[in-house]
Amino acid sequence: MPVPASQGVVAKSLLRDEAFRALRDAIVDGTLQPGERLNDGELSAWLGISRTPIREALARLEQAGLVQTRPGRFTIVSPMDVRETRAAQSVAAAMHELAVRESVPQLTAADLDAMRTANEHFAAALRDHDVDAAVAADDAFHEVAVAVSANPVLRSVLEQVTPLVRRAERARFSSLTGRSSVAAHATIIRLCEAGDADRAAAEARANWLTLQLLSADPTDQENPCP
Repeated sequence: MPVPASQGVVAKSLLRDEAFRALRDAIVDGTLQPGERLNDGELSAWLGISRTPIREALARLEQAGLVQTRPGRFTIVSPMDVRETRAAQSVAAAMHELAVRESVPQLTAADLDAMRTANEHFAAALRDHDVDAAVAADDAFHEVAVAVSANPVLRSVLEQVTPLVRRAERARFSSLTGRSSVAAHATIIRLCEAGDADRAAAEARANWLTLQLLSADPTDQENPCP
């Protein structure tokens, strides 16, 4: 086939994706705080890449609801919006319910062992008050069903909504409330092993809906995590 005239397409794409992931993770883990102004030059110096992939990454982050841009004025990290996070949470719960339902008939003993190992790491991270490790282990647990389902649309939707949920969830994993998920995970594993796709899927959905969300609006305040 003729070689396209454009060059460096792959490299540019990789830089854009790298910038997107780095900025997304920094927003989710709180390195970049809600309301913080984002300067292209400072971000470029921090990540060691040019401003073009930074701007492209920021555009994607705005679509994901993680930054807000006022053209010609400023870009800031989006404040926590409880209604938007609730909406993302509902979608994430539905997607994980679907992932479990589709994956149960295909789960192997190795897959179930991977879920158990992830849950053990999750419990240990909570005991150690290691929020980063807890989030990583929780991701690893749920990733088993997502991977086995092999549903690319499901994965695409989760990549869009999960960062919004994770921002709120990090606060939950910092508290004792997050420990209830260890038992929920164990129940999901047991039902998956028994081949009960419907009940396992329902438990997965319920697990994602247990997150307590806080609102800055006193008229829309839920019970805070203990």
